Amino acid sequence: MNDPDVLIVGGGIGGLGAAYALARRGLAVRLLERSPAFGEVGAGIQLAPNCTRILADYGLLDEARGRGVAPDAMIMRDAVDGAELTRLDLRDLERRYGFPYLVIHRSDLHAMLLRACERAGVELLTAREAVGYANTGDGARVTLADGRVERARVVIAADGLHSVARRLLVDDRPVSSAYVAYRGTTPASTGRAAGVDLSEVTVYVGPRCHFVHYGLRGGELLNQVAVFESPKALAGEDDWGTPDELDAAFADTCAFVRDGLSDMWRDRWWRMYDRDPIMSWVDGDIALLGDAAHPPLQYIAQGAIMAIEDGWVLGEHVARHRSGDGSVDWRAVFAAYDAVRPEHCRRVLTTSRAWGELWHLDGRPRLRRNVLLRERDTYDYSFVDWLYGPTALDPSDEPPMFTPVPLSSASGALGS
Repeated sequence: MNDPDVLIVGGGIGGLGAAYALARRGLAVRLLERSPAFGEVGAGIQLAPNCTRILADYGLLDEARGRGVAPDAMIMRDAVDGAELTRLDLRDLERRYGFPYLVIHRSDLHAMLLRACERAGVELLTAREAVGYANTGDGARVTLADGRVERARVVIAADGLHSVARRLLVDDRPVSSAYVAYRGTTPASTGRAAGVDLSEVTVYVGPRCHFVHYGLRGGELLNQVAVFESPKALAGEDDWGTPDELDAAFADTCAFVRDGLSDMWRDRWWRMYDRDPIMSWVDGDIALLGDAAHPPLQYIAQGAIMAIEDGWVLGEHVARHRSGDGSVDWRAVFAAYDAVRPEHCRRVLTTSRAWGELWHLDGRPRLRRNVLLRERDTYDYSFVDWLYGPTALDPSDEPPMFTPVPLSSASGALGS
């Protein structure tokens, strides 16, 4: 095989998105996936307008609409008493940003990107586990577990939370949040699910726990997620996040939330990690992408979206830095990528951590949070304008962050 222009390591949503973004620019792209077959594990994923805008550019938005659900509203409720706290009108949000808010099964999104890569001529190889990365002077190489070596002009490492390539830039480790997620899908036409309004994405926020539900596959499935802080994790035990902890964590929540626990898959759970932000993702002709660069906690539902944005930004800068003979100034491409993406993703990572803390408050802080959320105007977009607008290609395009509202400002409403 001839060496490709681009070698991408990792066949998840981020790797496939980047492969398509670069192949559509006419580049020869080879993608290496460590598993014996392509696939995605999990259930639902939320796609905000900053992602559906890119899917529209790729010509994939109609397919995503057909495979997902476009809900009418996103609602936050208190998990203890079930009361509504605040909401986003997602139809108005679509008018504001020009693109819809969708929810879709992760495997459907993954399969959609895989098919797009196949149509674009990406060379897709499985059972290739990368164990080493190095710059070569005229490109980069990847060493595989079986000893083979792959070379390309540039390497994009989309090798996930436990990235090998990240070690080129920083000696760090994933950070445990001590929270764990249980997931489950159930037919929407039967049992408890039949009474759930699938036109809504709803999150119940509670003391050290939260519960999310929304529809999938055109309303055929109800997707539910239960997340909680594990006492065993806090105690330093290895066996944490177990089903007994799940039930105990939600014991004081409202009946609707407790009843949903029976639909969770109890034979598997997802421990929640992120990493501290790093402000450079490029080492010579090797660049990080997706969770290898910026694994977040999931509270603002931007993990896969950031990865898709990463690939789109690379593709746009390839177009900007391509000569008439078709050659690409990769140093300029990577410099532009490294100038804009790390700061945006730093904001997402730190905001995700803060948002998770806000969701999981107890006692008087919980009451103050609830007061502030109830006072929010449904059509106030000041907290999402920085996130849902067009993806920045230059640091000057990055919109300003929102101004945080301190919990203490609700004291008067509580009589103290």
